[in-house]
Amino acid sequence: MEFKLKAYSIWEFGTRKDAEGRPHQEDSIFPAHGSESDSDRLFILCDGMGGHDSGEVASATVCQAMSESVINDGHDKEGVFTDQDLRNAVAAAFDALDLADTGAEKKMGTTMTFLKLHRDGATVAHMGDSRVYHIRPGKTGEETRILFQTTDHSLINDLLKIGEITPEEAAVSTKKNVITRAMQPHSLPRPKADIHHITDIRPGDYFYMCSDGMLEQDDMESGESLRNIFSLQGGDDRKKLTILKGATDENHDNHTAIIVHITDVEGAPAVPPQQPAPAPRPAAAPSAAPAAAPMPNMKMPEMPKRKSGSMVYWFLGAALIVAGSLFAYTKCSSDKETVEVETEEPMGAVPAPEEGVGNTIAPPSRQRGNDSYEAPNRPRRERSEAEAKEREAQKQQPQAAPETPEKPEAQSAAAEAAAAQEAQKPAPKPLTKPLTKPVPDNTESD
Repeated sequence: MEFKLKAYSIWEFGTRKDAEGRPHQEDSIFPAHGSESDSDRLFILCDGMGGHDSGEVASATVCQAMSESVINDGHDKEGVFTDQDLRNAVAAAFDALDLADTGAEKKMGTTMTFLKLHRDGATVAHMGDSRVYHIRPGKTGEETRILFQTTDHSLINDLLKIGEITPEEAAVSTKKNVITRAMQPHSLPRPKADIHHITDIRPGDYFYMCSDGMLEQDDMESGESLRNIFSLQGGDDRKKLTILKGATDENHDNHTAIIVHITDVEGAPAVPPQQPAPAPRPAAAPSAAPAAAPMPNMKMPEMPKRKSGSMVYWFLGAALIVAGSLFAYTKCSSDKETVEVETEEPMGAVPAPEEGVGNTIAPPSRQRGNDSYEAPNRPRRERSEAEAKEREAQKQQPQAAPETPEKPEAQSAAAEAAAAQEAQKPAPKPLTKPLTKPVPDNTESD
């Protein structure tokens, strides 16, 4: 990214004075107060630890060492800047503090806030309770947003996190200035800075760096006053600077701030335009029924078209089923008129057909009890008369008891008598059409 900006600074003593009654300033900034320019891309603010020996020396030492490390490595412009470059600058500052150590029992120390604008956005780092804000102005204070602010390394903040004290207790605590992380000489191990990367930077944004002396008022601490000052209603940059100075003029502690106004950004990611807020709908009358929600314009799926050929096949199949049913019904009806023949396995050899009968089929001989009977192939009426005569003849013959079988001699005599009667009967006329089925004998022996 390439930036166009305006930079401003505040460097005030406050009402506090040293033992000799002189104002005492322990804060340091880079660039030095009054020397800021539109080409600056590196900003550092340090707040020397009050009550410690040479707090102003510690803050000035860190500002000078870190700025020299970044600039001498060729990172004073909008080139590449990495976290390792930042760690190198912090290490150089610790080395410089070790050299500047006076050996006093109370070691000097300072907070540190760091802002570097570069090709990929902005790198923010800090230790202690000095802060860095990223602010996006709105038309009013309510619309102005604080996109990012650092988290204090302080005892009060740690107690708030674990729930030991309430925000109301923190506001009146006598330990508000006790910090838990700072840069001091010969620190083992050396504390590390919190690092944050910002890539969403737009024209009109502000970066605001300040020491804790700028936040003595509650509305400054909460950010309410900052949103009002940095809103569009707060005026131009000079007016904002005047408001900030007037709001902190009566602060007790010495206080310092750096204001960086981003006026233009080249190479930033495209930002979608903000959609205007929809106009509020008029309230509906109490008696009016709620209007039904409009149905979405949905396209109904098309049903598959039926081919005309499939209807023809359907009617042909139905016709075949009906024809088959009629044929089966007719066949069953004709079978009822046909006399079924119940055959059994022959007990002996099948006699040869008589001469002159043609292609008639002689039925197999069946034996019922002690009788042997052959049914000649002749018309039913003639055969019935012959059978009646035969049954009459058999009735005239003495019959044996059903339990005792006839002797072979009686069987032979009965057979010879039956054969003689059969020989006296006239021969049946030959049939012009052969029988297709043998006619069963429904007579039974007595």
